[in-house]
Formats: sequence, structure tokens, C-alpha cells
Amino acid sequence: MQISVIGLGLMGQALAGAFLTAGHETTVWNRTASKAEPLVAQGAKAAGSVAEAVAASELVVLCVTDYAAARELLDPLELTGRAVVNLTSGTAEQARSTAEWAASRGAAYLDGAIMAIPQAIATDEAVVLYSGPGEVFDRHQAALSALGGQSLHLGEDHGLASLYDVALLGVMWSVLNGFLHGAAMLTAAGVEASAFASLAGPTIGTVAGWLPGYAEQIDKKDFTATDATIATHLAAMDHLVEESEVLGVDPGLPGSVREIARRAVAAGREGESYAALIDQFRTPSGARS
Repeated sequence: MQISVIGLGLMGQALAGAFLTAGHETTVWNRTASKAEPLVAQGAKAAGSVAEAVAASELVVLCVTDYAAARELLDPLELTGRAVVNLTSGTAEQARSTAEWAASRGAAYLDGAIMAIPQAIATDEAVVLYSGPGEVFDRHQAALSALGGQSLHLGEDHGLASLYDVALLGVMWSVLNGFLHGAAMLTAAGVEASAFASLAGPTIGTVAGWLPGYAEQIDKKDFTATDATIATHLAAMDHLVEESEVLGVDPGLPGSVREIARRAVAAGREGESYAALIDQFRTPSGARS
């Protein structure tokens, strides 16, 4: 299949390389033309302009700085008959507005999010999320599968890929920040971070195993505590904050989590499951009494 890749940062280079390895006729473009040279050596064609890249292929894949840059690059061009797959990071609203813009230019449009580092592209580790018309995804799924082990279509709403992306990043940062805070406490006590990591890793795996049960409670709106109540968790959070202060470690992270639990207790929900804290997240600060 003929595929054009616009944007050759580290990720864009990895995407184009994956298409080449899979045997697709690949055209590439980047503002800094020299970034195309390694791909040309692998068999790619370097386009002299964005217009040339778009004209070369039915499937156009973008991986640029942001949505504004994507639209700036494509705005002057005729896109009728093209399928545009935008793998640029952004927000759900940006994805939806870009989809409307693409439709006005005659393009079929999929929004996407790459849940992998460049080195993982084209391996089983890579997960690429797509949202938009199912028939557009189905038509190009075989080509897009070159990018990794899982190509998942999330639904017709163009904003879903971006929304999943930021939600999953939130999970990632929460895990990493929890580890870093714990490592700060233990290294303050003379323990090497590697020793902590050997226990933290399996603990993260255990907690991940709880997620399907918590998700079921959220979907069913049944927060019966089967392991520990919010009150029990809150008592342990007090210990974590106190230990942080004693060791001279910033207690802000556990303190913010404790504040969420305290709000739930104040609302009379101390006997419920930890999953019930979702209702605290669902209530914006300005809407709290």
C-alpha cells in the first residue's frame, strides 16, 4: 500500500520505518529534510513538500508537534479521497474539531494515540489506539497493524483516542510518582532505590489485579467494601504523611490523596470501598459545598 508519513521526529521515523519493513511504499516529509535521509536509505521516497507527500498516497499519517501544526501543514491542500490518520498528541476536543475540519476538506479521518516509545514500534509491546469511523479503520487496519502488536479501534467518537491517552498517562504518572515518593523516603533512611524497586514492582502488579473489580463496582455503583474501607485507608495515609515529614520528604503527594479520602469520610462514606473515591474526582472543586 502507498503510505505517506508527515513528521519525522523520533516517533515519526519509527512509524515510517515500520511501514517500510512491512513492505509498504512509503513517502516521507519533514521540515528538516535531512531527517528523511536514513529512511530514504531504507527505500522511502522523500517528498519535496507536504503537497507532494499527500498526493503520493491514499493513506496519510501525521505525527507532528500538535494539532495546530497538523492543520497548518494540511490546510492549503486538497484532501478528497485521502484517509488522514493523526497520531499527534492532544486533547479530545482538539481531535473532534480537527475531525470536523478534515471532513470539510473531503478527508476520511482517524485520530490516534501511540502508547509506546519509538523503540517499541513494530513490536508486540506497541499499542496504538484509534477513534473515528469504523469503516475507515477497517479499510486501513491491515496497513496500520505494521505499527505494533495491538491496533485498537475505540469507537466512532474521534475524541476517544486522546481521552484514553491522557487517562492512561495519568495512571503512568501516578505509579511513577508513588514510586519516586517511596524511594525518597527509603533513600533518606539509607536504603538503595534498587532495593525498594524489587518490592515495588510486584506490588504494582498486585494492585493492577484489583482494577477489574474496582471497575465493576464503578459501573454497578455498588461500593460495598470487600477488602478495606476508606476509613482504614485513611488511617494508613496518616502514617504515610507523618513518616514523610519525619524523614524530611515532601508530604504533598500523600497529603493530596489523604485530602480526597477525608472529603469522602466527611460525606459519610467512610465504610465504603476505596473505589467510591471516584465520586470525589467527579466533583469539581468549585462545585463542593
